[in-house]
Amino acid sequence: MSTIIVSHGYNAAGDSVWFPYLSAELTALGHTVVVPNLPDPSAPRLDPWRKTLAAAASEAGPARDTVVIGHSIGGVNVLRMLEQHDPDAHGRFAGAVLVSTAAHEVGYAELAEFFEQPFDWERIRNAAGEFRVLSAIDDPVNIPDPVEHVGLLVRNLGAAAVVLPGGRHLGDYPEDHIELPEAVRLVTDILAAGS
Repeated sequence: MSTIIVSHGYNAAGDSVWFPYLSAELTALGHTVVVPNLPDPSAPRLDPWRKTLAAAASEAGPARDTVVIGHSIGGVNVLRMLEQHDPDAHGRFAGAVLVSTAAHEVGYAELAEFFEQPFDWERIRNAAGEFRVLSAIDDPVNIPDPVEHVGLLVRNLGAAAVVLPGGRHLGDYPEDHIELPEAVRLVTDILAAGS
């Protein structure tokens, strides 16, 4: 079976938002889910976050059997980790799922470091086999237009997207424990595409 590595977002942890739900659902299907607690979640720094995620992914086993998934700035962390990944040396990841992920800076000074450099979309695309994007049309974080962020991710990654009619940031606060079956479905879609 496969391993799913989750990058949480700002002020979050392994037991935040829909991560317990995702873990329970995918574990029931025989997969392993790892949600590493990233360093200093209330003051994220790109380099430690990226390195922690890369270390968790490396420990998971072969990249071809691993899906990485990120929520909010955690999705940007996934992109930055993939940007540094060497698929020739370590293989391509099965795929990546980006949930409520911004495609450019959205006005949070404490997160600006994640967007300082332009994304190297070609390197990111080469690091994973499949990309999926999940967002809500009423997301108040990914401004000025959540659909614009989705469009940029779809075009630059060749991703398939699911845009929900509501749901805001799909976990506005870490303590918002919600079910997100769409995220489970996108992970299983990626795994099916690679088998």
